[in-house]
Amino acid sequence: MRNHIRTTALAATALLAAFSLTACGGNDNANDGKAGAAAPAANATATTPDTNKDAKDAKETKETNSGTAQAPAENASATSKGSTGGSKNEKSSAGSGSGSKSPVTCTGSNTKVTVTKVSRPINHLLLTATNTGSVPCYAYHAPALRFDDAQAAFPVLRDSIPQAVVTLAPGQSAYASIGLSGEPDGQELHKGTHLTVYFTGKANQGSTGAPAKLTLPAGTAWGDNGFVTYWQSEMADALMY
Repeated sequence: MRNHIRTTALAATALLAAFSLTACGGNDNANDGKAGAAAPAANATATTPDTNKDAKDAKETKETNSGTAQAPAENASATSKGSTGGSKNEKSSAGSGSGSKSPVTCTGSNTKVTVTKVSRPINHLLLTATNTGSVPCYAYHAPALRFDDAQAAFPVLRDSIPQAVVTLAPGQSAYASIGLSGEPDGQELHKGTHLTVYFTGKANQGSTGAPAKLTLPAGTAWGDNGFVTYWQSEMADALMY
C-alpha cells in the first residue's frame, strides 16, 4: 500500500512537472509571439523618421528648386537694365553726332591760301588752301583767278573735274595747279606780281565770300592760254595736268 501511494505520488509529481514545463513553454511561446508582434511595431516606428526625413528632403528640394527658378528672373532683370543702358549710350552718341556743325563753303575767311612755284611740271604754280576754321568746308569747283589788274578771269581746265567735291576737315588742305602758259606756244606772256583767288559756291554762279590776295613768286609770267585746275584733295592729282 505504501509503495502504491509512493508510486502514485511520484506519478503526480512527474505530471505536475510536465504541466509546469508545458506552461513555461506556453509562456515562452506567448512571449515569443509578443516579441514578434512588437518587432513590426518597432520597425514601423523606426520607419516613421525615414518618412519624415523624405518629406523634409522633398520640402528642401522644393525650396531649392524655387530658389533656382528665381535666379533667371534676376538675370533677366539685369539684362533688361543692361539693354536700357545700351539704348542710353546710343542715344548719347546720337546726341553728340547731332550736335556737330554742318560743313560750310570754303572761302578766303576760313582758309589760308598760299601760292608756290614748283619744278615739275615746268611753268606751273601750286595753290594750297588749308581749312583754318573749326568746322569742315567744301572746296567747290575750281578757284577763279585774276592776275594783277586783268579784266578777264583765268581759264579753268574742265578735264580736271574730281569725282567728288573736296571736303576739308579743320587743318586739311585742297590743291589746284596753275599752268602759266598752254597751247599754242608763242603766246605773249605778262609779268605778274599779285594774284587774287576767288572761291565759288555750290551752284558755281560767281564768287562767294572773301577772296584771298597773294603775292606771286618773283619772275612769274603768265599767258592768256594758261589754265587752273579744279580743287583736288591730293597734291599729286593737281600737278598731273
